[in-house]
Amino acid sequence: MPYFDTASAAPLHPVARQALLAALDEGWADPARLYREGRRARLLLDAAREAAAEAVGCRPDELVFTSSGTTAVHAGIAGALSGRRRVGRHLALSAVEHSSVLHSAAAHEAAGGSFTEVPVERSGSVDPAAYAGALRADTALACLQSANHEVGTEQPVAEVAALCAEAGVPLLVDAAQSLGWGPVAGRWSLLTASAHKWGGPAGVGLLAVRKGVRFAPQGPAGERESGRAPGFENLPAIVAAAASLRAVRDEAAAEAVRLRALVGRIRSVVAERVGDVEVVGDPERRLPHLVTFSCLYVDGETLLHELDRHGFSVSSGSSCTSSTLEPSHVLKAMGVLSEGNVRVSLPMGTAEADVDRFLDVLPGVVAEVRERLGAPVSAPPSPAPAASLVVDALGRRCPIPVIELAKVIGEVPVGATVTVLADDEAARLDIPAWCEMREQEYVGEEPADRGSAYVVRRLS
Repeated sequence: MPYFDTASAAPLHPVARQALLAALDEGWADPARLYREGRRARLLLDAAREAAAEAVGCRPDELVFTSSGTTAVHAGIAGALSGRRRVGRHLALSAVEHSSVLHSAAAHEAAGGSFTEVPVERSGSVDPAAYAGALRADTALACLQSANHEVGTEQPVAEVAALCAEAGVPLLVDAAQSLGWGPVAGRWSLLTASAHKWGGPAGVGLLAVRKGVRFAPQGPAGERESGRAPGFENLPAIVAAAASLRAVRDEAAAEAVRLRALVGRIRSVVAERVGDVEVVGDPERRLPHLVTFSCLYVDGETLLHELDRHGFSVSSGSSCTSSTLEPSHVLKAMGVLSEGNVRVSLPMGTAEADVDRFLDVLPGVVAEVRERLGAPVSAPPSPAPAASLVVDALGRRCPIPVIELAKVIGEVPVGATVTVLADDEAARLDIPAWCEMREQEYVGEEPADRGSAYVVRRLS
């Protein structure tokens, strides 16, 4: 069964498995102790730190291991904000950061701080000039991911890091999705990552803090990991994480070329074989293994279940597949559909035949789901167009409001409007995105007795 969701968690690398088993025998003792077993454990920990630091591009004494990538993000943001509290309490971040960064920002705001979200372009990338505009005299920290976890767009980290350095603001980079493919360029100040994204075991994160960055660890003090990650180190997992990071880096150059070609094939073939689809994310400046596309008139949860039934494990940014039932903040910031999204992220070693079979299966699955939902094949003609129409989609989840809009848009003359009544939060994103894809005018949102009224003007 092809597994195409390595952006969530990569399969355990064979080198990680070997290192983990060896370290279970050799690295079980306390590395802080001076007896023989402790010294042996310390040697393993030091070697893992050196290997990880080399991959990151920092000094070994600048890097600590945490219990997860999320923990590394939380500790990094909290420590940097506290260390620079005399400068101010403002935080800058992009609108498409991982939820761990957004949660840290929300906690900072609840404690009396403030933050600014820098908007992104439709490709998912920030404009460095716009990011620089969010930096203020009281900005204590800036955050920017190296590459997006939902659409694969690589961010201009080097450019933003240079602007942050000019402003005297440290930049924290969440490199969870990209570190396995190579080091992060630029003058970043802090960096976080997560081992299970590159084929290491879950439960190991990295936090690098450059020398000279003011940093004050929060919470009760600990004796281990420079006081930045309290608790006993999971040494076998750390050893496996460092070994697998080195191994995937050795394979990265060749695999990046191969997977980029496979992803390029997905991007082109999906657009050719599946109607009413938009491939999202930057077509060039992107991770080599990840692609996301949005299908109009498709329920994301149903589509994923059907693909799973056909033997493909993929993910989605659709609201109905998240634990919160809220539209994806990444897709919302980009202005693309929040429903009907499929994220394909290929693990190293993916066979070309598996990709070809996926492309053969996908069009039929999408057509079946659309038929089940009653999606229009084309806009129906009308001999006597109405001056305007109101579509009542209250109580119906997306993509039904968009489907109902598509069914009737051809029944009004060019220049007339269709008003969609909907109370699903996703409609606020999907109706404007539908207008963008179908070249119709989104007039705006108006209040209604229940939900909202979304007004669309027919242009063609």
